[in-house]
Amino acid sequence: MYLTKEEEQILNGEAGETLQKALEILVALGDIYGAEGLIPIKSAQIAGVSYKTIGDAGLEWISDLKGKVKVPAILNPAGMDLENWERIRIERTFAEKQKEIVRAYEKLGIRCECTCTPYTLKNFSVKSGDHLAWSESSAVAYANSVLGARTNREGGPSALSAALLGKTANYGFHLEENRIPTISVSVECSLKTSDYGALGYAAGKAIGSQVPIFYLNEKKERKKGKEKSKEEAATACPNQDELKALGAAMAASGAVALYHVAGLTPEAKKRKFEPPAEKLVIERSQLDEVYASLCEDSEPDLIALGCPHCSPAELKKTAELLKDKSVSKELWVFTSREIAKFYPEYINCIEKSGAKVICDTCMVVSPASNHYSCVMVNSGKAFAYVPGMCGAKAVFGSLEACVQNATGEKKKGEDFN
Repeated sequence: MYLTKEEEQILNGEAGETLQKALEILVALGDIYGAEGLIPIKSAQIAGVSYKTIGDAGLEWISDLKGKVKVPAILNPAGMDLENWERIRIERTFAEKQKEIVRAYEKLGIRCECTCTPYTLKNFSVKSGDHLAWSESSAVAYANSVLGARTNREGGPSALSAALLGKTANYGFHLEENRIPTISVSVECSLKTSDYGALGYAAGKAIGSQVPIFYLNEKKERKKGKEKSKEEAATACPNQDELKALGAAMAASGAVALYHVAGLTPEAKKRKFEPPAEKLVIERSQLDEVYASLCEDSEPDLIALGCPHCSPAELKKTAELLKDKSVSKELWVFTSREIAKFYPEYINCIEKSGAKVICDTCMVVSPASNHYSCVMVNSGKAFAYVPGMCGAKAVFGSLEACVQNATGEKKKGEDFN
């Protein structure tokens, strides 16, 4: 790698041990992936926050660092709601360790708003073409694909190193030539909102780490000249929450960090990509298989929504579904603290039903989920992660089905579409 004179001085330890270690990490990654040098970044989003995932070793490493970050930086979800951790059965010893981790990051000048959807926060804007160093899988997919920014999927240490230096190694998705689609995905069925999580889960398993371009509703059923139905028109133009769900699921079941939707996402509109030679076809039967997964020997004993964190629109829909109803089992709704603060009417309506709105964390990175044997989710990302990270079985269903199961309106064996 080529380093500037200032960067060479940092690498030699002339700016202190913390920056020296940070640059060593970025140079090592750059050497592995063939980067020619470093590139300035606009912001960083740092994983490795939950005490469940990093433990004492991670806490010790973060606590030893000195200095302040050079760019706006924010944290991934922690292992608990930082203000109301007791309500989801978090042990005090865990809570104390988790708070130490957050304080250690805060000393480095990092915003301690713990969310996997940093692009929704005020004063943390992202523009098309911005170079970033983000590490949460769904946030990376959204930034690259929906916002048109440039970031690799950084590890926690490399994202933190980039934040401290204000730079990252210039390789991977920072380079135009690596953002060209390598596989086309033809979706030959109409899609409703919950189908995007199922689509992402099914597609991600087949795509792996490739760059897909989606062609939605490609089945040629209409007669020539006939206008699209309202359902077909909606399928061809998913909203931002649906794109969020699609990318999050592909990042979890596969390793997709960038995708395109023909005629919709920024680069697919600007560059008019040629369809790749490799093709994948997704039909309704493949999505139905995701919904068909059931806990064979038990009902879901926890319903968890908000992975990635719920947007205002998703909170509003959940509140509407729960209005004048009561839950008969645990229903958790995860969102960022900032969004919860700005939309108290949705939060109050949801919690009036007996459900819990939880901030700063999610069902995947919190040990709170370990108390349950079967978790029902409306997220392809959570569906992929819950079995391995929480030791529980997972059931996938639509938002409507999740709420109906929580209120006792929908029972085991009924359609979760």
